[in-house]
Amino acid sequence: MAPVRVVNMLMIRADDTPDRNKGAVSGITFNPVSSRESQMPHLHIEYSPTLERHVDVRDVCRAAWEVMATDDLFPRAGIRVRAFAADHCIVADDHPDNDFLAMTLSVGSGREQSALKAAGDRLFAAVQAALAEVLAAPHFALSLEIREINAELSWKDTPIHARLSRK
Repeated sequence: MAPVRVVNMLMIRADDTPDRNKGAVSGITFNPVSSRESQMPHLHIEYSPTLERHVDVRDVCRAAWEVMATDDLFPRAGIRVRAFAADHCIVADDHPDNDFLAMTLSVGSGREQSALKAAGDRLFAAVQAALAEVLAAPHFALSLEIREINAELSWKDTPIHARLSRK
């Protein structure tokens, strides 16, 4: 088996007029985002591929997005909801009827833990409602974890923020 290499990537944009206040590095600049914009709420949903036999995963994504989009805690321009089926998985006792849906909400730092807990409660409840049928069966696992991203260790260049802030 080939060794695994981890590569950290920074997306940057070439700029003819480097500006030290915008983070110029040898003629290449990046646009730092405001602290409010760095509080991105990205929801990553991973699920067992057989779940799609019972659930429209787009409906789950929509339910999660609606909670996030109506919560003042999260800037709309930063919201991302992504869902991916696990190509290979074994769930619990490997029973063929077992399914799972695991959510990880990554957010920028700066929010009160109690506010994040309340938002997590609302998000989890909305997804539970969308998955009520499969949750009624004894072969399903649902989870949510919220991870706080350190702004000093997170780089972004997202013109979407500027476009949506003009509205």
